[in-house]
Amino acid sequence: MRYKVTFVVGLALGYVLGTRAGRERYEQMRKSARQLAQNPAVRNAAETAGQTGREFAGKAFTAVSQKVGDAVPDSLTGRVRGLRGRAGGTGEDDWGTSNT
Repeated sequence: MRYKVTFVVGLALGYVLGTRAGRERYEQMRKSARQLAQNPAVRNAAETAGQTGREFAGKAFTAVSQKVGDAVPDSLTGRVRGLRGRAGGTGEDDWGTSNT
Protein backbone atom coordinates (compact mmCIF):
# COMPACT_ATOMS: atom_id res chain seq x y z
CA MET A 1 0.00 0.00 0.00
CA ARG A 2 2.79 2.40 0.92
CA TYR A 3 4.48 1.83 -2.41
CA LYS A 4 1.30 2.56 -4.32
CA VAL A 5 0.82 5.80 -2.44
CA THR A 6 4.45 6.74 -3.03
CA PHE A 7 4.03 5.98 -6.73
CA VAL A 8 0.91 8.16 -7.00
CA VAL A 9 2.63 10.99 -5.13
CA GLY A 10 5.58 10.65 -7.47
CA LEU A 11 3.32 10.81 -10.49
CA ALA A 12 1.60 13.91 -9.16
CA LEU A 13 4.92 15.55 -8.36
CA GLY A 14 6.26 14.69 -11.80
CA TYR A 15 3.19 16.16 -13.41
CA VAL A 16 3.47 19.34 -11.38
CA LEU A 17 7.15 19.75 -12.13
CA GLY A 18 6.83 18.74 -15.76
CA THR A 19 3.77 20.68 -16.77
CA ARG A 20 3.50 24.23 -17.94
CA ALA A 21 0.00 24.62 -16.51
CA GLY A 22 1.22 27.07 -13.91
CA ARG A 23 0.60 27.87 -10.30
CA GLU A 24 -3.19 27.68 -10.45
CA ARG A 25 -3.12 24.05 -11.62
CA TYR A 26 -0.65 23.25 -8.84
CA GLU A 27 -2.93 24.86 -6.24
CA GLN A 28 -5.93 22.97 -7.65
CA MET A 29 -4.10 19.64 -7.35
CA ARG A 30 -2.89 20.49 -3.87
CA LYS A 31 -6.42 21.34 -2.75
CA SER A 32 -7.74 18.08 -4.23
CA ALA A 33 -5.03 16.06 -2.50
CA ARG A 34 -5.76 17.73 0.83
CA GLN A 35 -9.50 17.05 0.47
CA LEU A 36 -8.79 13.42 -0.38
CA ALA A 37 -6.49 13.02 2.61
CA GLN A 38 -9.09 14.53 4.94
CA ASN A 39 -11.90 12.33 3.65
CA PRO A 40 -13.08 10.10 6.53
CA ALA A 41 -13.48 7.08 4.25
CA VAL A 42 -9.90 7.42 3.01
CA ARG A 43 -8.59 7.90 6.55
CA ASN A 44 -10.48 4.84 7.80
CA ALA A 45 -9.23 2.73 4.90
CA ALA A 46 -5.63 3.82 5.52
CA GLU A 47 -5.93 3.11 9.24
CA THR A 48 -7.48 -0.31 8.61
CA ALA A 49 -4.77 -1.18 6.10
CA GLY A 50 -2.06 -0.13 8.54
CA GLN A 51 -3.58 -2.13 11.37
CA THR A 52 -3.99 -5.21 9.18
CA GLY A 53 -0.39 -4.89 8.02
CA ARG A 54 0.86 -4.66 11.60
CA GLU A 55 -1.18 -7.76 12.55
CA PHE A 56 0.22 -9.79 9.65
CA ALA A 57 3.74 -8.60 10.42
CA GLY A 58 3.34 -9.63 14.05
CA LYS A 59 2.06 -13.07 13.06
CA ALA A 60 4.89 -13.51 10.57
CA PHE A 61 7.45 -12.41 13.16
CA THR A 62 6.06 -14.87 15.71
CA ALA A 63 6.08 -17.73 13.20
CA VAL A 64 9.62 -17.02 12.06
CA SER A 65 11.00 -16.51 15.55
CA GLN A 66 9.44 -19.78 16.73
CA LYS A 67 10.99 -21.67 13.82
CA VAL A 68 14.37 -19.98 14.07
CA GLY A 69 14.47 -20.01 17.87
CA ASP A 70 17.94 -19.77 19.32
CA ALA A 71 19.62 -20.09 15.92
CA VAL A 72 19.68 -16.30 15.66
CA PRO A 73 23.20 -14.95 16.28
CA ASP A 74 23.67 -12.79 19.39
CA SER A 75 24.75 -9.84 17.24
CA LEU A 76 21.36 -9.86 15.52
CA THR A 77 19.36 -10.69 18.64
CA GLY A 78 20.35 -7.40 20.25
CA ARG A 79 19.28 -5.39 17.22
CA VAL A 80 15.80 -6.86 16.79
CA ARG A 81 13.47 -5.38 19.41
CA GLY A 82 11.34 -8.51 19.77
CA LEU A 83 14.33 -10.79 20.34
CA ARG A 84 16.10 -8.70 22.98
CA GLY A 85 15.31 -10.97 25.90
CA ARG A 86 16.91 -14.00 24.24
CA ALA A 87 20.44 -15.34 24.22
CA GLY A 88 22.26 -12.39 25.73
CA GLY A 89 20.87 -9.54 23.63
CA THR A 90 21.96 -6.32 25.36
CA GLY A 91 19.81 -3.79 23.51
CA GLU A 92 22.90 -2.01 22.20
CA ASP A 93 24.58 -2.34 18.86
CA ASP A 94 28.29 -2.67 18.07
CA TRP A 95 28.81 1.06 18.60
CA GLY A 96 27.26 1.16 22.05
CA THR A 97 24.11 2.96 21.02
CA SER A 98 20.59 1.84 21.78
CA ASN A 99 18.33 0.66 18.94
CA THR A 100 15.02 1.63 20.49
